[in-house]
Amino acid sequence: ARSRTVGELLAPTSPFDKKCGRENWTVAFAPDGSYLAWSQGHRIVKLVPWAQCLNNFLLHGTKNGANAAGTRPPRHSGEGSQKNKPCEHVIDCGDIVWSLAFGSSVPEKQSRCVNIEWHRFKFGQDQLLLATGLNNGRIKIWDVYTGKLLLNLMDHTEVVRDLTFAPDGSLILVSVSRDKTLRVWDLKDDGNMMKVLRGHPNWVYGCAFSPDSSILCSVGASKAVFLWDMDKYSMLRKLEGHHNDVVACEFSPDGALLATASYDTRVYVWDPHTGVILREFGHLFPPPTPIFAGGANDRWVRSVCFSHDGLHVASLADDKMVRFWRIDEEYPVQVAPLNNGLCCTFSTDGSVLAAGQDGSVFFWATPSQVSSLQHLCRMAIRRVMPTSQVKNLPIPGKVVEFLCYQI
Repeated sequence: ARSRTVGELLAPTSPFDKKCGRENWTVAFAPDGSYLAWSQGHRIVKLVPWAQCLNNFLLHGTKNGANAAGTRPPRHSGEGSQKNKPCEHVIDCGDIVWSLAFGSSVPEKQSRCVNIEWHRFKFGQDQLLLATGLNNGRIKIWDVYTGKLLLNLMDHTEVVRDLTFAPDGSLILVSVSRDKTLRVWDLKDDGNMMKVLRGHPNWVYGCAFSPDSSILCSVGASKAVFLWDMDKYSMLRKLEGHHNDVVACEFSPDGALLATASYDTRVYVWDPHTGVILREFGHLFPPPTPIFAGGANDRWVRSVCFSHDGLHVASLADDKMVRFWRIDEEYPVQVAPLNNGLCCTFSTDGSVLAAGQDGSVFFWATPSQVSSLQHLCRMAIRRVMPTSQVKNLPIPGKVVEFLCYQI
């Protein structure tokens, strides 16, 4: 089936953009669904209110210039009015933008720093931050509501390829870089770098937190898929099965599954607790043998993301296709065309997939399906129970297999 197009945000063209390239390597939704951000190419990040975006699509049809909502609105003088009415912002990050991540604060989540009296910033309930990873190794932290720069983090020595915030509201930020390291930052401690995680033999491409913030997955060149214990900052295990560089990863909403995308033309769905591959989604038939796994570069998978219903995965490959998969089916349930796509992510409610291409963003309606009561119960159980505990439950074997996503 063909996915229905919802809309598109087209970046303005200029000689400067064409000269320096307009690759859109990153697109992100705010955790509360209030904002959409994407890199328009080179050093510019666009922030738009997502509800306003959807309304424009409904009013004006699918095509929409990135500035169709009007010029940048005037800033409000009152702090409350800024937060009540989301504003559009254009942010110049000063260097090529490779990664974006939204982070929101929960006040009761204290900083891990002992002495917090001297801190420059007090992060409250209503704050929303945007982290941008740059070509020069810097990470800039912005206030989404005002567009102001808050922090400038400067420890990486190469491109910051991906960023992710812990989902628990602690404002713990993890960055991964071509300098082969992962770095853990505490933004409630004015961006203090807490830990450097080493182990990748080559470039690190991506990272993702588990929903409970206890596990971090990082992926990179040389077939690397690593899982880290974020309480002890130690490596849990290395997952082996890919035959080429691994470039993207994401956990399912219940934390029971992990999806990884690779240049070997495959997306694997793993049980992160056991390291077992539960499902393989192939983008080339027949799939290339390991010795030729790097040769099918017109089928390299660039991005993968999990829908919030826990049933669907989206992938984006160099064969100019976006695919929607069900975790229990072998073939895509929906497809859509996209040239030069580099990144994709689901909206916060899971109803729309956004994909970045040449400084622009394209949107499709995701497969709509009411989850069964069995699946909803499975997700509720798996949010609190790892695979080892599920296997020890005194229940029939078929039920255990279902809870472990083995059928």
